[in-house]
Amino acid sequence: MSQKNQTFEEKIERLSQIVRSMERGDVALEESLKLFQEGTELVRSCGKLLDEAELQVSKISTAADGSPVEEDFTDEPVL
Repeated sequence: MSQKNQTFEEKIERLSQIVRSMERGDVALEESLKLFQEGTELVRSCGKLLDEAELQVSKISTAADGSPVEEDFTDEPVL
């Protein structure tokens, strides 16, 4: 399956498989390099998905009258 068609969870699972294979140390050098490259691409892809998800997250807070107010998510602390 193409990485573009994989879900975040599928990408994380594949990344875990790659790590386990490389930790065992029984993979030839050429295959290890291919796995490393695939893993690096998966990390970038997962990071991008997380960044996109963060942009969609909304923070719910309470207005002065007690009603919920939806605000865009930011990394900045609320003062």
